[in-house]
Amino acid sequence: MKVSDSVLQQLVAEHGIRQAINNYMRAQDRLLPELHLSAFHSDAWVDCGLFAGSAADFVDFAQGFLADCDASQHMIGQADIQVEGDAARGEVYFLAHHRITEDGEKKDLFVAGRYHDEYACRGGRWAITRRKEIVDWVRTDPAADGFLAAQPDLHLSRRCADG
Repeated sequence: MKVSDSVLQQLVAEHGIRQAINNYMRAQDRLLPELHLSAFHSDAWVDCGLFAGSAADFVDFAQGFLADCDASQHMIGQADIQVEGDAARGEVYFLAHHRITEDGEKKDLFVAGRYHDEYACRGGRWAITRRKEIVDWVRTDPAADGFLAAQPDLHLSRRCADG
């Protein structure tokens, strides 16, 4: 089967966009602000409801919020990406789990939603130019870590690049 140039260009674009999305998620969980910022072009705009502004200011905001969590994990679901030349739009589903301490009690905060994104390829690099976070549902539960206490040999994560 011969792959057309347009299909190949679509695949290369999607790969670059997915790399930006993956960097965004990993940087949030590992608290890596430089990697977080690399998901965006320098003039990008982000609106997550709690914050709206430049990508650089958003990264400061998000890294601060996430640093206050004991841990977090962001998972990417389906992603519908539409590429048109050096521009693209996408809807990316996510599920985020945050371990928080509220009034001295450990809790699990779950947030599920979608990113409505715009992307651009500049200088051969795909990155986010606009991101709007849409929250579909949120749930907070008391933490239940009996399993962890009973398994002292587990390799527990650390909030760093190699954790």
